[in-house]
Amino acid sequence: MKLYIKNMVCGRCKMVVKTELEKLGLQTISVELGEVELENTISEDQKKQILNHLRILGFDLIDDKKSKTIEKIKTLIIDLVHRKNNELKTNLSDYLAENLNQDYNSLSNLFSEVENTTIEKYFISQKIEKVKELIIYNELSLSEIADILNYSNVAHLSNQFKKVTGFTPTYFKQLKDKKRIQIENL
Repeated sequence: MKLYIKNMVCGRCKMVVKTELEKLGLQTISVELGEVELENTISEDQKKQILNHLRILGFDLIDDKKSKTIEKIKTLIIDLVHRKNNELKTNLSDYLAENLNQDYNSLSNLFSEVENTTIEKYFISQKIEKVKELIIYNELSLSEIADILNYSNVAHLSNQFKKVTGFTPTYFKQLKDKKRIQIENL
């Protein structure tokens, strides 16, 4: 049986969800971002119990098809930007359509309708949060960050960064109060 879980954005989330399910006596076959496969089917009471445990930790169960699709889009983008260093071999629309086996226009319309933003803006916000993270770590130059995140050049990264945050990357680096946003709040 598969469960779809909202707000799973990192490896730690997978570990926490797996631990909580095991505390409830449930055996998992696999735990991936946004998706858990259980060995056995569960009752409605067990589902409510899981939901209560997960909500305390900031997660939520997803039941309807639209929400599952939206969560899959977000998970693919988060994984692409934050774990695969944006190694996109094709354009984002083809990447999403191929991974979700759906027409990109319908995915885009659904995402915009439900999230009140476009897939492209969501993708850019994820990239900018990754840029912030890498700037804060202070281990890479802007040129290296631009390269890692597949920007054509530093100027493109800087322009997009300023458009989204209101700051240049250099000014952001100097700020004492780094204004990063948690992934699940984007």
